[in-house]
Amino acid sequence: MKPSLASIDRRVVACTHCPELRAYCADVAREKKRAHALDTYWGKPVPAFGDPAARVLLVGLAPGAHGSNRTGRPFTGDASGDFLFPALHRAGFASQPHAIDRNDGMVLRDCLITAAARCAPPGNKPTPQELANCFPYLLDEFDALPNLRVVIGLGSIGFRASLRMLERRGFSFEGKKPAFGHAAEGIARKGSRTILALASYHPSRQNTNTGVLTAPMFDAIFARANEALHA
Repeated sequence: MKPSLASIDRRVVACTHCPELRAYCADVAREKKRAHALDTYWGKPVPAFGDPAARVLLVGLAPGAHGSNRTGRPFTGDASGDFLFPALHRAGFASQPHAIDRNDGMVLRDCLITAAARCAPPGNKPTPQELANCFPYLLDEFDALPNLRVVIGLGSIGFRASLRMLERRGFSFEGKKPAFGHAAEGIARKGSRTILALASYHPSRQNTNTGVLTAPMFDAIFARANEALHA
């Protein structure tokens, strides 16, 4: 029997596979950031968020120390989310453009957001072992999404995790497996099932403030996803 997203979420939140990350996230939640001194931090692994019937899966890098690690929801409460959710809203995948906290009324339509790593890592750089510890959760999420048609990797780590997920589930790429680059894509097939793998630069402040990733570039990614869904 395939796992449900709710059961995967419970396992993610209770995960203790990386004691050093659990200690780091707890320390961040206790010390807080001055701007969020009055907030109660989540301080635990962050589960996926979105539509259980999603045909589009977004795979990010990891929770931000004072973003998702504070709010408990992917890309919520930080600069990356301030760039991502308006784009999802423009594309019709999100009910509103702003994500503030878990109780802000945000609803995702036909879209689920997850990450290669579920705990905020120091320096926003998870180790290979930490990524390996989280990878089974990504595989389970894939299994729980039978309608999946498009996978979007946000950043190189998210994209590599997406490709590995598809390969581990028996999919093969037409031609050469795509290398990471903004708007890179590949078609993965397994029998009669076809999934489009898309790559995007990560919507981090480092990329968006410098023009490496612009709103039109990001919108084009979700336009391509919509195109694939309606082909």
